[in-house]
Amino acid sequence: MADQEEDFSSLPLPDRFVHKNWKVRKEGYEAAAKEFEIATSESDPVVRQFINDASIWKGVVGDSNVAAQQEGLSAICSFLQTAGSQGATRTRNITIATIAEKGLPSTRPAAKQKALEALLLYIEMDKPDPVIEELIPILSHKQPKVIAATLDALTQIYHAYGCKTIEPKSVLKTLPKVYGHADKNVRAKAQELTVEFYRWLNDAMKPLFWNDLKPVQQQDLDKLFEKVKDEPPPKQERLLRSQQAAKAVAAAAPTGADEYVEEEEEAAIDLEPEFEAVDVYAKIPKDFGERIASSKWKDRKEALEDVQKLLDTPKIAEGPFDELLRAFAKSMKDANIAVVSTAANCVELLAKGLRRSFAKYRSTIMNPMMERLKEKKQSVTDAIGGALDAVFASTSLQDCLEEILEFLKHKNPQVKLESTRFLIRCLKTTREAPSQADVKSIADAATKLLTESQEVQRSAGAEVLGTLWKIMGDRMGPHLNDLDEIRKTKIKEYFETAEVRAKYKPKAAPPPKPAAAPAGKRPMAGKRPAPGGVKKPSPAAAAPPPVEEPTAPLAPKLTSRPGASKLAAPKSGLAAPSRLGGLKKPGTGIAGPSAGTASPRRPVVSPPPEEAAPPPQPKFAPGRGLAGRPLGKPQAEPAPIAVPQAPSGLGLVERAELEELRAEVERLRRQNEEVRADRTKLTSQIHELQNSNAQLIEDHTRDVLSIKAKETQLVRARSDYEAAEQTIQNQRREVDRLKRELSRQVRATSPPPTDLHDQIYADTNGTGRFGDSGYSSAGLYGRNRTFGAQPTSPNGEGKENYDSLSRPASNLSGKLSPSRAGVESAKSSLSSRGGRMSPPEITGRNGISGSQASAGGAESWKRAAEVTQNLKQRIEMMKAKQGIGRPQQ
Repeated sequence: MADQEEDFSSLPLPDRFVHKNWKVRKEGYEAAAKEFEIATSESDPVVRQFINDASIWKGVVGDSNVAAQQEGLSAICSFLQTAGSQGATRTRNITIATIAEKGLPSTRPAAKQKALEALLLYIEMDKPDPVIEELIPILSHKQPKVIAATLDALTQIYHAYGCKTIEPKSVLKTLPKVYGHADKNVRAKAQELTVEFYRWLNDAMKPLFWNDLKPVQQQDLDKLFEKVKDEPPPKQERLLRSQQAAKAVAAAAPTGADEYVEEEEEAAIDLEPEFEAVDVYAKIPKDFGERIASSKWKDRKEALEDVQKLLDTPKIAEGPFDELLRAFAKSMKDANIAVVSTAANCVELLAKGLRRSFAKYRSTIMNPMMERLKEKKQSVTDAIGGALDAVFASTSLQDCLEEILEFLKHKNPQVKLESTRFLIRCLKTTREAPSQADVKSIADAATKLLTESQEVQRSAGAEVLGTLWKIMGDRMGPHLNDLDEIRKTKIKEYFETAEVRAKYKPKAAPPPKPAAAPAGKRPMAGKRPAPGGVKKPSPAAAAPPPVEEPTAPLAPKLTSRPGASKLAAPKSGLAAPSRLGGLKKPGTGIAGPSAGTASPRRPVVSPPPEEAAPPPQPKFAPGRGLAGRPLGKPQAEPAPIAVPQAPSGLGLVERAELEELRAEVERLRRQNEEVRADRTKLTSQIHELQNSNAQLIEDHTRDVLSIKAKETQLVRARSDYEAAEQTIQNQRREVDRLKRELSRQVRATSPPPTDLHDQIYADTNGTGRFGDSGYSSAGLYGRNRTFGAQPTSPNGEGKENYDSLSRPASNLSGKLSPSRAGVESAKSSLSSRGGRMSPPEITGRNGISGSQASAGGAESWKRAAEVTQNLKQRIEMMKAKQGIGRPQQ
């Protein structure tokens, strides 16, 4: 056995990899892993032979023995870490499918972990797309455990690298098929992968696969999403080799490191499904122009609805839509809001379908839509706002900014407010930070909005500044310094809550330049930076200033040079070789420009050249001095020398005056700040007073309208009162008329008591005329008149009395005395004779003497009075029964 082991160990690694004995293979894998760890690069012979013979790795990762397979997976992990991108690209097409089929479903946790690590290394070494393309077909494998293991591996891959590094679209499209698998473990792993996608993408991933799931599956996923909805956004845990290299390069320039990482984090995730473009233009009805120009709004709306149905497609093929857009723009001015809303929906669909191709139509449709934002109905403004967002998505912030800023000055408050909200949405969705000029324009317009009378408009202006602050960072400071603390606090609230996609990056190009500059320039400049840096620090970036301070004592020496050169500029070049000081001067003059060119390299090699500065000066000075350049350099030197010489020549008085002037400037600056603060305060007071005045005017107008309304009500009440009075008067007259008519009818229905009156009157005349009775004719007449004037009723007992008294032919024996009957007969005979009767006749006929007649007359009057009284009572009773009141005289 020992001899066999020695023989096996002496075999080359490729032979041991394919040996029939699994123990030999296992030991070969272990030995290869150690060799790969010792190797320094992919050019190492041990690594190179396995790169060239990449097919050998298929048997390694798919070894039939699980113990050997585990070591084989460890070996390929070590190989990939050493071989890098070249080893990954040569072997991934051979090994990934085998790893997914035999390594990921392994029953050994260590082997499964090594298989997953191998997949992660394949992604790290090169790029992730080929690895994902190899894994997607495995999701259709026959064995459920292979599919479940692959889904779990995909979950770990996306968890490590994130959806910003690995394209998730291809995997998302395969999820509905996996959810339809019969194995519950497969469906459970699919849910885990979907939840991991949700951590990165949220609801943006749903359009790719959500509608293909069953309602029950959607409900289950929604419950899982609720658990991770409030988690912080995930971050990439592993970096690709390209990202690591970029980070290492950026680490050399500290200002660029954070910017690169931030740029990587802000990379956009493309989740837009791929659709086939539809030729909508050919389907537009031929009579659309006639229908949209109809005078009936229903016809115009129906024409737009027909076009809307055609435009409702994810992707639209390009075509000549100019006429269609002009029709939409004209519809924005339509008097009917239903037509306006439908036209806005058409614009939104067309912009989303054409995408970037819609940019050429922006100028045609954007102005009319923003002008129609004056509509107060929320449904209309929402439709127009959606169309504006779609138009902006097809263009850029710079294209739309000019028109938006113009509408921020609109006289209509509603247009101004909706335009401000549109600008806020643009700032939040743009992926390109605005330029400094655009920032100034936006900040100035938003600052003016802070002084508006309406609170909602002021809040919108503050939100614009807060969102812009979120994009630009500290560069917004100059635009916010002049604002008061209350407004700054409001803006900061919006800054903290704003969510933007763009971040201002201060030109990432400068950091790479310092690294590239030294490589391309002269190598000799490496020795010159020290003397040049000491003598001429003006063009240096950051390192030269500290070096310049110790050389300040050299300034007087340099000042003597211009004095000497004043005599003759041409002689300065000839005098230079004759003196050591002259040689030194040209050397410094030449080193100056070289220092300026080599200044970017100084941060890398600055310490050694400073110590070695004195020796190279004699070497460079003669060589450079003979070139004739010292003639130009002394002319360039006096300018920088004169600058330090001026302050050194200031006297005490001048310095005192300078200090006074500085104090005066500071005092004026403070006064200016105070004046600005006062002006801001007064401006705010003015706006408050304007608001109060507007409120008072509004209250006064409301009071005036109320008074006018009350006056109108009073006039109406007066007219109603007069009409009622007139009606009452009419009713009263009518009542009086009815009463008189009733009285007239009552008199007409009651028979006149003429006979009874005549009898009583005759009796009275018969008795009273001769003076036999004690009644005077006048008094008796008056009583009989009163009695005869009373109305009688023919009903009841009165009727009997009436009949017996009023009719001469009736028999009154039952009611009147015999003497009364005699009187009646005497009266009738009297009337037949001419109206007079002699006393003897009366006495003879009736057999009644004068005293008897007098007594009978008194009794008759009493009886008549009783009868009359009874008649009156009966009449009153009849009236009471009939509801008739006594007529008022």
